[in-house]
Amino acid sequence: MSDQTEIIVHPVSPKGGRKVTVHALGVDVDLGRAHTPRDVAEFLRRAGLEDVDLSEDGPITWEGGGPEVWKRPDA
Repeated sequence: MSDQTEIIVHPVSPKGGRKVTVHALGVDVDLGRAHTPRDVAEFLRRAGLEDVDLSEDGPITWEGGGPEVWKRPDA
């Protein structure tokens, strides 16, 4: 992902799930709303980004908590 591809998993929404977006080549793409890390991996696979490290040490920016956070703190 040396072309400055950015993968962002947004905070848990009030309706549940976390929006997943990719920014590459000057374009932002909404990949969908994930409810588990498996969903994130599947969205990335469909976008042609296979074998992405889903940990907090990987290339993904996890906003509002890492890959273990799937519920809002106030829920």
